[in-house]
Amino acid sequence: MKRILVIHGPNLQLLGERNPTVYGRVSLKAIDQSLRAQARRLKLQLEFLQSNHEGELVEAIGSAKGRCEGILINPAAYTHTSVAIRDALEAAGLPAVEVHLSNIYAREPFRHKSLMAPVVSGQIAGFGPQSYLLGLSALAGLLTSPRGKR
Repeated sequence: MKRILVIHGPNLQLLGERNPTVYGRVSLKAIDQSLRAQARRLKLQLEFLQSNHEGELVEAIGSAKGRCEGILINPAAYTHTSVAIRDALEAAGLPAVEVHLSNIYAREPFRHKSLMAPVVSGQIAGFGPQSYLLGLSALAGLLTSPRGKR
């Protein structure tokens, strides 16, 4: 069974409480439960990490190679600032899908640039918690596709 590393970036532990007009009222725990259910249907194993610390995210990405076949990542605010996470994704060389609950392109201008976009297989934004499920389905498709990666 293929293993996927699911990474939730900074402040996502506050989902359901923090700015619900932007991020909705669904908790991170509920998102993870939905992902687990979908992973069973897709015959995938998931490994989860939520961290507010950039270095911890970088280390998790770096150690995923050889253990995981793909990465589903919501880098949150690090999307727009972290060259370190971007470089870790590139170095890992695993198929990766970037997801966002909100449409980052409809928000403040500083959120319109994703440093991750050039090194991930694809990006899904603006569908609330459904973004994660769409991202996992896309990643599963990439893992069975002859193209496989980016």
